[in-house]
Amino acid sequence: MDIPSPAAPTDDRWRGGHLGRLLGEAMRRFDARVLQLMASDGEVPLALAHLAERDQVGAAHVHITRHLSLRGSRLTELAHHAGMTKQAMGDLVTQCEAWGLVQREPDPLDRRARRIVFTPAGLLWLDAFRRAVAQAEQEFHHQVGAEVATVVSLGLEAYARS
Repeated sequence: MDIPSPAAPTDDRWRGGHLGRLLGEAMRRFDARVLQLMASDGEVPLALAHLAERDQVGAAHVHITRHLSLRGSRLTELAHHAGMTKQAMGDLVTQCEAWGLVQREPDPLDRRARRIVFTPAGLLWLDAFRRAVAQAEQEFHHQVGAEVATVVSLGLEAYARS
C-alpha cells in the first residue's frame, strides 16, 4: 500500500520564529554574553579568563557552573540537573578538573562514590559567573525595558515550573 506524500509546504517561516527556537537562541546569546563578561573579569584566574577569551569554555561548561552544588554533587546528579548523559558530563568534569575548576573527592555518605566539588579557583569562577549573569540580566532589562523583562522572567519561571 502506497502512503501518499504530503503536499510540499509553501510557507516555512514558522520554523524560525516558534517559541522553542526563540528560547534556544535567547539562551545561546545570554550564555555567550555571560562567558564574554567572565573572560574580561579581573577576578577570574588568568588561565581561566584566557580559556574563556579563546572560546575554549562553552555553554556546556556553564552547565557545571550552573548546576554544581556548593556542597558538591555526584556525577549522576550533575548530569541529571544539566539534562546530559553521565558520560558527557564526565568528560566535562574531567576537562574542568584539568583546568582547576573542580576536583573529585570521596563522598562522605558512600565511600564507593565520588563527589565533584569546586576548588578555590572554581569558587572564584562561580563568583564571576554570578556577576556576569547579573550584568547580562541588567543589559536584557535595559534592551527590552523593565516591564517586558519582568513579564518574560515571570512567564519563563511559570513555564519552567509547570
